[in-house]
Amino acid sequence: MGCLDCCIKCLGGVPYASLVATILCFSGVALFCGCGHVALTGTLTILETHFSKITTDHAMLTDIIQLMQYVIYGIASFFFLYGIILLAEGFYTTSAVKELHSEFKTTICGRCISAMFVFLTYILGVAWLGVFGFSAVPVFLFYNMWSTCAAMRSPVTTLPSNLPSNESICVDMRQYGIIPWNATPGVACGSTLLEICNSSEFYLSYHLYIVACAGAGATVIALTER
Repeated sequence: MGCLDCCIKCLGGVPYASLVATILCFSGVALFCGCGHVALTGTLTILETHFSKITTDHAMLTDIIQLMQYVIYGIASFFFLYGIILLAEGFYTTSAVKELHSEFKTTICGRCISAMFVFLTYILGVAWLGVFGFSAVPVFLFYNMWSTCAAMRSPVTTLPSNLPSNESICVDMRQYGIIPWNATPGVACGSTLLEICNSSEFYLSYHLYIVACAGAGATVIALTER
């Protein structure tokens, strides 16, 4: 019974809320970083192949995407360590652990450290809320392209009689500010647009952006539940 009581006490000291939040945080960050990194690469491939065939026209965009990918590496490393630290802090601040080790008294320094983690987690939660909103932008752009292609495939689409089939339906990436106005060709119409929508890069990037956005949302939930 002594061993059983000890096991029950140990299980009672596990901060299950912090444990679930940590797992959710790790999962969300992993989805956002992994899917976001691959989706950015696919997006750059689509832009270089169909919308901006001259390298100098999108040189700044290439640098920004590479910078964002390096930032993703940093986010993944930071949250891996931060999640472990928060989980350890959660273990040592549960009431069951305090009762088990009642001879150790809480100091002012310990309280300050706990308050610092709470404040930092709140700031990170607000920051990830912004990341969640930002990650919804490429989902919106890809959805617009997908819905445009769906309209082209629809047999009820009506076009002017003086234009070839579907050639009047276009997507201009320059209007979103992704590439400059002097980019060549900058716009995709008709069969070219359908080719983009049917490509593996588009299909993969679109769904990866959705998963990355969901991962950012999961990270926000995890940080607010700590």
